[in-house]
Formats: sequence, C-alpha cells, structure tokens
Amino acid sequence: MRRVRRGRRAAASVAALALLCAGVATVASAHGDGSGSGTDHRATAAGPPSVDSADAGFARDMAVHHQQAVEMSFVVRDRTRDEEVRRLAYDIVNTQANQRGMLLGWLDLWELPKAVSGPPMAWMSAGHAEHPMADMPGMTGAGEPGTAYRPHDGSLMPGMATRTELDRLRKASGRAAEVLYLQLMTDHHKGGIDMARGCAELCAVPAERRLARGMVEAQQSELDAMAGMLTARGAAPRP
Repeated sequence: MRRVRRGRRAAASVAALALLCAGVATVASAHGDGSGSGTDHRATAAGPPSVDSADAGFARDMAVHHQQAVEMSFVVRDRTRDEEVRRLAYDIVNTQANQRGMLLGWLDLWELPKAVSGPPMAWMSAGHAEHPMADMPGMTGAGEPGTAYRPHDGSLMPGMATRTELDRLRKASGRAAEVLYLQLMTDHHKGGIDMARGCAELCAVPAERRLARGMVEAQQSELDAMAGMLTARGAAPRP
C-alpha cells in the first residue's frame, strides 16, 4: 500500500512538473524570448501588446467566445445519452477551456484588462489592416474603420448563440438537443475560425498566431465531423 501511495505521489509530482514546464514555455513564447527565428523577434523588440492591439482584442474576445462553447457543451452533456455527441462535447470543453486559460493568462502577463469599453471585434476592423474578415456576417461598416459586430440578444460576436437559443437548448432533450447543439456549435465554430484567421494575420505575438492557426485547423476538423453527425440524424447545418 505504501509503495502504491509513493507511486501516486511520484506520478502527481511528474504531472505537476510537466504543467510547470509548459507554463514557463508558454510565458516565454508569449514574450517572444528570441529563441526562435524570423518574425519571432518582433514581440521582444516591440514590447507587450497595447490594450487596443489585435493581440489583446483577440485574447479578450476569443476567451468570451470559448466560454459560451464550453457552456453549451456542458448543457448538451446533460440533455442526451448519445455517446458520440457527449464525446464531442467533452473534447470541446477540454480544448476550449484550456485555450481560454492561455488567452486570459496572456492578458495577465501583458498587464492588460480582460474587458474594455467599446464594441467587440473592433480589432478586426480596417483600422488595423485591410483584412477580408471585416466582411464577416453580422459585421457593420464592413471594410471601414470602426467595423464592429452588432450584438443582439446576448450574442456578442459572430457565431455566438443568443439567449433565446441557449434557452431552447436547455429545454431540449435527446435527438432534438443533439441536433440543436450541433447546429449552434457549427455556427459557433464558423465565427471562431474567422476570428482565428484574423489573429493569424493581424496579431504580432508569435505564440498567439500559432494558437490561432491551430484553432483554425482543429475547429475545421470538428466542423467536418459535425456535418456528418447532423446528416446521420436527418438534419443539416443552418443556412
């Protein structure tokens, strides 16, 4: 028994050390410590991002966007017994909660607020760059300085579900809950992918650009999987 306890303590110590090393690597990468090459030196020379930078804007907005995905995934977990949907929801919770922690951690590292006044998505406006994502659905003043998303019924950014839709999901069960969740999450991923592509082009911090590119790849893969899951349930993504 003592050997088992010692083994568990050793395993816990190894896991804690691994998390610590990962955290140190993340912090160094977010600072742009100059250990890489090419554009990896930009963040070091420029210092931490400003409060109105694309880096800070993406971190703030994507943290909010991810939080809703986690919330919807917890809801559907309790509204269906379908293992395929529950497994997808579990994966989304784990992935997006972890990424949200990284984004909020960077804001702390940069000593920037996690919330600011003004409209969300302003960092994707033409004021930062001539970026095609300014033409995302729901954006106002596309292609002009001050481009922003028009929040409505609790939907703060492209792809986010409204309060009305979240209430429907909480009341649904079985196949109806599965289909609605897959449709809402499909819209959610599409909005998230557009935001991540914006950061991949506009953000200056190398680690954040890499994270954004990883989001695009992972969420596109989940979009393909969700399309198949909807088809299997006699449904389709919303137009």
